[in-house]
Amino acid sequence: MRAIRFAKLMLVGGLLFAAVAGAAAETGAEAAKELALKKIMKDLGGNLQVVTDAISREDWALVEKTAPLIADHPQPPMTEKLRIIAFMGTDMGKFKNYDGEVHKAAESLGEAAKANDGQAVISAFTAVQTACYGCHRDFRPQFLRHFYGTR
Repeated sequence: MRAIRFAKLMLVGGLLFAAVAGAAAETGAEAAKELALKKIMKDLGGNLQVVTDAISREDWALVEKTAPLIADHPQPPMTEKLRIIAFMGTDMGKFKNYDGEVHKAAESLGEAAKANDGQAVISAFTAVQTACYGCHRDFRPQFLRHFYGTR
C-alpha cells in the first residue's frame, strides 16, 4: 500500500515538474518574441505621420478617415496584456489613462476634421501627440529594457 502511494506521489511530482519546466521554457521563448504591442505602436506612428501630412495639406477627409485608426487601435492579445499588466504593476492605471487620452483626443480629431475646423484639428492632434509623448517618456525605456533588453 505504501509503495503504491509513494509511486503515485512520485508520478504526480514528476508531472508537476514537467509542467513547470515546460512553462519556464515557454516563458523564455515568449520573452524573446517581439511583442504585438511593438507592431501596434509602429502602425500608430504611421497613422500619425499620415495625419501630419494631411494636416499640412488641409486634407480634412484623410484626417477624418485616419483618426479612428488611432482612436480604436488594436489591442495586444490577452496573454501579452497579462505580461504587460504583470510588468506594469501599480503603474497600469497611469498607462491606461494615457491610452484613454489618446482615444479621446483622436475621436476629437476626427470630429474636428469632419467639421473642416483646422484649428480644432491642430488642437486635437496636439492632445494626441502630448498623450503619446507622456506615455513614451514615462514607460518606453522600461518597456524596452524589460521586454527587449535594450534602451
